[in-house]
Amino acid sequence: MLFGPFRDTVGEKTIHHETTAETVGDLLREFEDEYPGLSGELVDEDAKALAGDTVVTMDKKNVTHIDGLATELREGAVIRLVPSVYGG
Repeated sequence: MLFGPFRDTVGEKTIHHETTAETVGDLLREFEDEYPGLSGELVDEDAKALAGDTVVTMDKKNVTHIDGLATELREGAVIRLVPSVYGG
């Protein structure tokens, strides 16, 4: 599921994506390749951490509380991408 500007960039709220990626980081890099508007928005330039304050959850658990980008994907997992939101 995509939220905010990520949804606008991709043009969809939900993507059903088949992948051979083994980790969340691999999947996010696939998304950045497939949707150029997401490039640099999901994974930082060193590909070692999430970009900015982006929140990624897998089955409602924040991946930073699991193994970060090294979090292993599970078949049928629901990944949510939430951009940082600022304002008041």
